[in-house]
This record gives sequence, C-alpha cells and structure tokens, in this order.
Amino acid sequence: MTDSRQDLNTRQQALLAALDDCGDEMTGQQLHRSLASGPSVMGLATVYRNLRQLQQKGLIRCRHLPTGEAMYAPVERDRHHLTCVDCGETMALDHCPIHAMEVPVDARQGFDLLFHTLEFFGLCSACRERQASP
Repeated sequence: MTDSRQDLNTRQQALLAALDDCGDEMTGQQLHRSLASGPSVMGLATVYRNLRQLQQKGLIRCRHLPTGEAMYAPVERDRHHLTCVDCGETMALDHCPIHAMEVPVDARQGFDLLFHTLEFFGLCSACRERQASP
C-alpha cells in the first residue's frame, strides 16, 4: 500500500476499494448504492465530497460524459475513451496514446501533475447512419 493510501480515512478507503473491485468506472450514484448495504454506508453528498478529496490526492481520475455525468476510476487504470455525442456510447481504447508524453517542467508553472485524461468525441456508426437516414 502506498503512503498516500495509508493516509486515507475510512470512507475514502471504502470508496477506493469499491472502485478497485469494480474493474471499470463508476458514477457517484453507483458508488453510493454499492456501499448502501455494507458497513461503509454514507450519504450521497459525503460520497461526492470524498471522491473529490481522492481526486485531489491523485488517487482517482474523473471523466465527464456528454450528459455531464462524472465517472470515477483509480488512476492506475489508465483508460481513455471514444464517446458518441449523440447516444453516449463509450468505447475504451486499448492503450493510452499519450502515455509517453511529458509536460515540460517550465510549462507546468508550479503544478504537480496527478493524472491525465484523454477523450475523443464523435458519432458512433449507428448514430451516423440514423442521422443520414431521411
């Protein structure tokens, strides 16, 4: 366990464990429901507050769907997506196209980088065909 994970409170540990166990991304609502029947029950506002703190610690990443819904995953799960702006279908990329890139130190202007996100938006084939049909 890394030092940053050792410093987590019980709620943050529960959220991180749920994300680790999921194997995919989860919304705050899904996390809230997944913890509702166990020993780590917490209100929805508490879930979102702790997710924000985990993100600020660089332990989880957050990406937003075209609907505005936020999806959370541990930063170790370096996945990026193609997302349809019409139906919202999301397809994970096999690898990170920018993984080897580095932001030059002088361009960071004092920022400590925690994680990155990369999203591509477009139209899936089904939506493209539907929109082309009269």
